[in-house]
Amino acid sequence: MEYVVIIAGGLCILAGMVGSLLPVLPGPPISYLGLILLQFTTPPPFTLKFMLLWAAIVVAVMVLDNLIPAYGTKKFGGSPFGVGGSIAGLVAGLFFAPAGIILGPVIGAFLGELIAGKQSDKALKSALGSFLGFMAGTLLKLVACGMMGYYFVMNI
Repeated sequence: MEYVVIIAGGLCILAGMVGSLLPVLPGPPISYLGLILLQFTTPPPFTLKFMLLWAAIVVAVMVLDNLIPAYGTKKFGGSPFGVGGSIAGLVAGLFFAPAGIILGPVIGAFLGELIAGKQSDKALKSALGSFLGFMAGTLLKLVACGMMGYYFVMNI
């Protein structure tokens, strides 16, 4: 029975890594589920403090993943229209995965800035901020899932 739990946990770790690249799947929570499953082995490999710390990290990463693209848009001179467009583009891009997930926020931020009356060069700069924010969020999720994968493998 332990082998089934370990295999299921390993699959969760792998699915979390994939989910870090495809925003359709919530990568870090799925990887965390892999750590939880490993806790059902005898003896449990992680302390309660370790598990609570990783739960807090997963929540923080998920919150930051949603805030960083909007922050990137704003940091590169985007208006609330650009931020809103970036979010709307992300939602619309989900229907055209995987390219839509990357291009959606960029196109949304660009169109939002054009609607706000900005010149196309400033709108493009705002869209670039959205893209860089998206990439930073993806990297953050990958690092978190990679660390959980490391702890999983080291404690099998």
